[in-house]
Amino acid sequence: MAQSAKTSLMPGLRPALGFTVLYLSLLVLIPLSALLLKSFGLGPAEWFELLTRPRVLASFRVTLLTSLSAAALNVALGLLLAWVLVRYPLPGKRVIDALIDLPFALPTAVAGIVLTAIYASNGWVGHLLEPLGIKVAFTPLGITVALIFIGLPFVVRTVQPVLQDLDPAAEEAASSLGASRWQVFVKIIFPNIVPALLTGFALAFARGLGEYGSVIFIAGNRPMVSEIVPLLIMTKLEQFDYVGATVIGMAMLLISFVLLLIINALQAWTRRRTGAL
Repeated sequence: MAQSAKTSLMPGLRPALGFTVLYLSLLVLIPLSALLLKSFGLGPAEWFELLTRPRVLASFRVTLLTSLSAAALNVALGLLLAWVLVRYPLPGKRVIDALIDLPFALPTAVAGIVLTAIYASNGWVGHLLEPLGIKVAFTPLGITVALIFIGLPFVVRTVQPVLQDLDPAAEEAASSLGASRWQVFVKIIFPNIVPALLTGFALAFARGLGEYGSVIFIAGNRPMVSEIVPLLIMTKLEQFDYVGATVIGMAMLLISFVLLLIINALQAWTRRRTGAL
């Protein structure tokens, strides 16, 4: 019995497992442990004092609100794009589908420079908006625009395969029974894509929290106005305030860890729902 169990294991399991543990230790566990130990050198009162400073709170507020707003808008825009790509035969459909992945391939610094050039007061779009009293570049609105750009593919690529796998027979049956197109969408389609929408929202929100390169150019980086948390961490490191940078980084790590748990739970829910279709 023991011999059959031993021979049923895949060849090379132990070396592969050892390499995986070594990789995780060197690149993930050891750096995170160092961050954790550095932050534990402070007491709860010092943690509270550092994290409740006005500039730190303002940067967390800007980062969280812009990431949340961008992720919510990406849900609507991503659903619309995925719907068009799946349900309508468009000319140049392959090109449009490939362009959606452009933010994945484009360096974030290049994206930030391009968006700043477009939405600055003398840019192609900025000079049209400024007479209307809408200032995009160097404001939280500009940060939201940048986060929409880099987060949209997460929603589209999460929702698109779910729409493709939907059985059209249920929609046809509902239509034959007198249901309108809106009723078919609300009662049949939407409940099946809700898990994918939530997963895409969580992924876009998590990406927005840690985004740096595409944001710092268009944000303007004004303390208390448009300064994001990753930039504040970099500023403290440049000022040799390693303790402050560590505490803020640890707070962001805890937020990211909670988001990771939520994303994993939503993905498991999505697999269960789509597997039941």
